[in-house]
Amino acid sequence: MPAEAKDTNASTNRLVAVSLDEASISRGNPDQEHERAIAIFDILEENSFTLPGRDLGPYSLVIGLVENKLSFAISTESGEPVMTHLLSLSPFRRVIRDYEMVCESYYSAIRTASPTQIEAIDMGRRGLHNEASELLKQRLDGKVDLDHQTARRLFTLVFALHWKG
Repeated sequence: MPAEAKDTNASTNRLVAVSLDEASISRGNPDQEHERAIAIFDILEENSFTLPGRDLGPYSLVIGLVENKLSFAISTESGEPVMTHLLSLSPFRRVIRDYEMVCESYYSAIRTASPTQIEAIDMGRRGLHNEASELLKQRLDGKVDLDHQTARRLFTLVFALHWKG
């Protein structure tokens, strides 16, 4: 880590590693795998992730499914477990289902539709993505503080847990 980045909020209030629990996922199609890789890259490039009342960051995060619940396993950069948050998937079911349908339409449209049609579908996709990221922020409220962009990228990974191989 560069010397100028040590002991600053920017260096401690962030994620330095993010992955999906291998037991929780199945491989997606190439478009889905690309989306997942971009989300992880973007999160690691720039994110805001803090555990209120704790100064243990930077953090590593493994997202998975445990007994039909969403699991956020948080550890220190060195791998020491900090905590695991389990969230009910029930509040996410509708938005995940809707997002999946819009994404299927989007991936189909980018191969055959006009730019205007693609843009309209993409606007709907971004709107649902924003709704889902706000829901994720609400469900993590008081447990994890994160900014909107980090929540958006994390939702992409939550959604990746539901891809059918």
